[in-house]
Amino acid sequence: MARKKRLSELSDAQRAGLWALVALQVSLAVSAWADLAARPAAKVNGSKGKWAAIIVVNFIGPILYFTRGRRE
Repeated sequence: MARKKRLSELSDAQRAGLWALVALQVSLAVSAWADLAARPAAKVNGSKGKWAAIIVVNFIGPILYFTRGRRE
């Protein structure tokens, strides 16, 4: 069974790619939470609390919120 690599064991390109994914995930989540906070409850499909919890799920949560959670 292969052991997990430590961050220090990754190549520079792997580390850069990992940090880019982390930055993308954080940006998606922060923008989804900001939109959710500013949007009136009547313009959200479901409860705001439910969507706040769903946004935590990596990548898929914010994407689901932006595609299914908002009413125009």
